[in-house]
Amino acid sequence: MRALALSLCLALATPGLATPGLATEAELLTFDALEGWHEDDHSAALESFVQSCPRQRDPEWQAVCAFAEHADPAPRAFFERFFRPVLIGGRENTLFTGYFEPELRASRSRQGGFTVPVYRRPPELESGQQSYSRAQIDSGALAGRGLELGWLRNPAELYYLQMQGSGRLVFDDGSVTRLGWGAQNGHPRRSVSAEAVRRGILQPHQASARSVRAYVASNPSEGRDLLQHDPSYIFFRELGHHPARLGPLGALSVPLTPLRSLAVDPAHTPLGAPVWIERGAMRRLMIAQDTGGAIRGPQRADIFFGTGSGAEQAARRVRDSGRMVVLMPVELAFARRTGF
Repeated sequence: MRALALSLCLALATPGLATPGLATEAELLTFDALEGWHEDDHSAALESFVQSCPRQRDPEWQAVCAFAEHADPAPRAFFERFFRPVLIGGRENTLFTGYFEPELRASRSRQGGFTVPVYRRPPELESGQQSYSRAQIDSGALAGRGLELGWLRNPAELYYLQMQGSGRLVFDDGSVTRLGWGAQNGHPRRSVSAEAVRRGILQPHQASARSVRAYVASNPSEGRDLLQHDPSYIFFRELGHHPARLGPLGALSVPLTPLRSLAVDPAHTPLGAPVWIERGAMRRLMIAQDTGGAIRGPQRADIFFGTGSGAEQAARRVRDSGRMVVLMPVELAFARRTGF
C-alpha cells in the first residue's frame, strides 16, 4: 500500500496531459466550501467511481484509480487526499435537468398500431460521418434492410427514447429487449420544444417534453413534421448480455447508478470525474459517466434517476439551478487553475 501511494505521488508530480476545458475559467476550492460534503454517503460515490476506472486512459487518472481499486480506502478520506474541488466556468448557476431509462410497449413486427421502427446503426455509418436526416429516415431511407430492433406506436415515443439514449422495449409476450446508444447520424440537434413555440403550437410556459409528446400523439401528421425539425437521429444497439438489475450503459459503457451518475459536457468535465452537486436540498457526490445532445457548457448537467415511470416522473420535474464542482486529481486541479 505504501509503495502504491508513493507511486501515486510520483505520478501526480508529473505534468499532466492536456485535459478538456483548460481554456475555461476555473477556480480552486476547498472541501469545506462544499455545502453538505461531510454528510454525504461517499462510499456510494466511490463504488460508481471505481466502475469507471477501467475506461480511464490518462496517467493521472489511472494512478488515482489504482489506489481506489486496490487499497480499499476510507471513502471520504480517499477523495479529500487525492482530489481538489475545481469550479469550472465561473460562478454562474448550473442548469440541472433529469433523465431516465424509459420502458415502452413495443412489437417485434409492424402490425396494428405499431408503425414506428427503432433502428440499429447502419453498418456503413462511421463515427462522425453524416448520414440520412430524421426526415429522410421517416420517409423510408432505411426501410427493408432488416435494421429494425422493434416497433413503437408513436413517433414521439421514439424521439424521447432517443433523447434519453437508452431504454427497454417491452413486448406483448412479456419479453424485454434492452437498448443502448448505438450511433448518431451526424446532424446537429435542434430544439423541438422551441420550434413548437415558434409555430404557435405551444405557449412558452407549455414548452416541455410532456406537452410535445401529447401534441404528437393527438396530431400524428403535424407532429411528425414538428419532430423532423430536428434532423439529428440516434441509432440503438441491443444489450443482450446486460443484467436487468443494472442501470443502462452510459457514454463510458459502464452501468449508470440512479442519483449517482451524471451526464456532462466532456469538453469541460472529464468523463469518469467525481462531481459535487448542490441543487435544492440535494447535496451529493456524483460521477460523470454520460453525455447528452443537450448537455453543453461547463455549468450544465443531467441527473440520472433510474428506470421506468417513477424515474420518469422524478426526472421530468427537474429543471433547477445550483452549482456543480468537479473533483480533479491534485496535479490536474492546479493545472486547471493556472491554465498550464
